[in-house]
Amino acid sequence: MLERPGRKKGTERKWGHSPFPPVGQTGKDLLEVRPLLLGNGECPHFLSVLFFLAAFLTGCASSPPPRTPTPEYPLPAPAAVAVPAWDGSGGASNMRSRGEALADFALRLRGSPYRYGGATIDGFDCSGLVFYAHRALGLTVPRTSRDQADQSTDVKQKKLRPGDLVFFKIDSRRVNHVGIYVGDDLFEHAPGKGKPVTTNSLDDEFYATRFFSAGRYWNRLPQ
Repeated sequence: MLERPGRKKGTERKWGHSPFPPVGQTGKDLLEVRPLLLGNGECPHFLSVLFFLAAFLTGCASSPPPRTPTPEYPLPAPAAVAVPAWDGSGGASNMRSRGEALADFALRLRGSPYRYGGATIDGFDCSGLVFYAHRALGLTVPRTSRDQADQSTDVKQKKLRPGDLVFFKIDSRRVNHVGIYVGDDLFEHAPGKGKPVTTNSLDDEFYATRFFSAGRYWNRLPQ
């Protein structure tokens, strides 16, 4: 048999051409292992290939199945409040109940997220909350706090009733914030970015020093 180039005679591995010993053989046992011979005493290369394929397929079979991502479900939106439209009947007592209905509706929106320019249940800014609540009662109001202040019926602070609007100038020379009065010197509003719709007091120093005026829309006929 011809010598293989690059290897001295007598230094042949006991397990033939494969560079790896038979599985389960270590230490001195390797010196005693005889290669699997086929006819001419050579161990064919394809046995090594089969060995690696078997190991690869075993590894694949034991791999854990890929994780299925957990679907994300949106939080349910607060249930809408059904408020019958007012047709102007019922006199002053019915008019006052419209203001109370508006205040109650605003309180039900507490906890809704803030969203700049928002006027839906998905998120409100301060004037969007006012716009949304009035629309639920069939009332139309302007979209911005400045216009809401300009076009509302003026109300003195001492004569505030539930459903009235309270306007503020916060770090501005013009009205830039609005809330819905709910009684007991409390008002519901969307404070700003990162803060949900909440209730605050007109007696709080921050709002007391920035209060500008109050107005009313709930005494108007729906349009």
